[in-house]
Amino acid sequence: MGLFKKNPFGHNLFLKKWLIRVLAVVSHQRYKRFNKLEIDGSEIIRSLPDANVLFVSNHQTYFADVVAMFHVFNASLSGREDSIKNLGYIWQPKLNMYYIAAAETMKKSLLTKVLAYAGSISVERTWRSEGKEVNRQVKMSDISNIGKALNDGWVITFPQGTTTPWKPLRKGTAHIIKKYKPIVVPVVIDGFRRSFDKKGLRVKKKGILQSMVIKEPLDIDYENETTESIIEKLEYAIEQHPSFLKVIPKDELLAYEEENQKRRWRTS
Repeated sequence: MGLFKKNPFGHNLFLKKWLIRVLAVVSHQRYKRFNKLEIDGSEIIRSLPDANVLFVSNHQTYFADVVAMFHVFNASLSGREDSIKNLGYIWQPKLNMYYIAAAETMKKSLLTKVLAYAGSISVERTWRSEGKEVNRQVKMSDISNIGKALNDGWVITFPQGTTTPWKPLRKGTAHIIKKYKPIVVPVVIDGFRRSFDKKGLRVKKKGILQSMVIKEPLDIDYENETTESIIEKLEYAIEQHPSFLKVIPKDELLAYEEENQKRRWRTS
């Protein structure tokens, strides 16, 4: 790879590769030593094409979720079987891997700007800005950037747009699926909320069992399915459909809400 080769967003790939390597070295112990990450589905990662793949996941922290996925996906591609053991897999990372994030979040500090260079597609949220509720139109440039990223490689999205569990999925995800027709791979994560602070930068508690389940790609009729049907399918796939609330013990739901309140106060 040449020193000056760039991706479709103008990012230097040599620099991006080194940023990913450094971030991986710094973050690896957060999933391997301080806490344990249990993985299921690495064989699915290896079966996917090089581009036009959309990973859809529930969301528990701003950054720890997606950093873990960079670890797991690269480890899987290098032949690891449900494991991120031995960090050598990051020496040749997949450089055409992106994640969708709120633009205002990615501009807040030098660290977030570094994380953005490593793969963020920064979009302007239509429902929230600077901690306040808003109602604005979707920027068409944001949609086209997601399409550009899908055309180039893999994209990770968190369609709830919040780290609070059981919130409805944003319909924009379904519109993107219908427009660009990607292979849609559901991912279900757990344990990150208990392990890290809301931003996912600080280890809050050690010895937590984290999990990441990569599921088989969804069967979607891009032409005939409605956005509502696709959203419902996604909600079930990432285990965030309202019906899941009926089978979760009441004390566990209360604990979830208590934890969310604490995290809200800490970040306000």
